[in-house]
Amino acid sequence: MCKHQQPCPSADSADREAAQPVAHFPEQGWSLLCNGVLLFEDTGELLPDGQIIAPHRPLGTHHVATAA
Repeated sequence: MCKHQQPCPSADSADREAAQPVAHFPEQGWSLLCNGVLLFEDTGELLPDGQIIAPHRPLGTHHVATAA
């Protein structure tokens, strides 16, 4: 699928997020990578075979809301 010089990692490789984006929609919170992976802003992923990868970016304390 990837036509970049120095091909991007495949969708089943551990470093699949390093692939180049071919479509980027920050207002919707996702990007399509050239290996077919949908990468979401919360670091969740949808692989071309339909497998879901749960978000894996830890939230810092500045992202946590507390009740008053």
